[in-house]
Amino acid sequence: MQNINSENYKTAIFAGGCFWCMVSPFDVLDGIISVTSGYTGGELKSPTYKDVKSQGTGHYEAIKIIYDSTIISYEKLLDAFWRQIDPTDDEGQFQDRGSSYIAAIFYMDENQRIIAEKSKKALNHSGRFPKEVVTRILPASNFYEAEEYHQEFYKTHPTEYKKDRSISGRDEFIAKYWGDDYYKIYED
Repeated sequence: MQNINSENYKTAIFAGGCFWCMVSPFDVLDGIISVTSGYTGGELKSPTYKDVKSQGTGHYEAIKIIYDSTIISYEKLLDAFWRQIDPTDDEGQFQDRGSSYIAAIFYMDENQRIIAEKSKKALNHSGRFPKEVVTRILPASNFYEAEEYHQEFYKTHPTEYKKDRSISGRDEFIAKYWGDDYYKIYED
């Protein structure tokens, strides 16, 4: 295995509501080295889950993905990201409301910003959604790893994860707007 600092290893940061539901869809993609739940975008240094959930820190619940760019592209990660969220909701995601649950793409460099803007524009013009795509595209800032309890929650707490995901409305939304197209990202 290559060193984690390999020049082929890149970082992507996405906020898509509750980070518990954002890890597993990326974990299964080829070329993913790691997916870490955490907090980003706010001013408070070293925030806790309680701090962020209070909605007063400016932080988003997010995931940091380390990926091998020779195996998977940033474009494909964006394609997977769009399939996990309601990109027309600027007040949270599904049952989770408030600023810490708003969807956003945090770009690491100018190239990622350009690719993200192009991807958002294409989704907006696709006609898939009845409303405008409002997902934020922001410069990456400090990413603070969430408490251990939140890491790989779908593996460590499968019953609670399935229950939370089931009642969130996320899966119903995905089925309505993506249908069988949802799975295409995993077939390539």
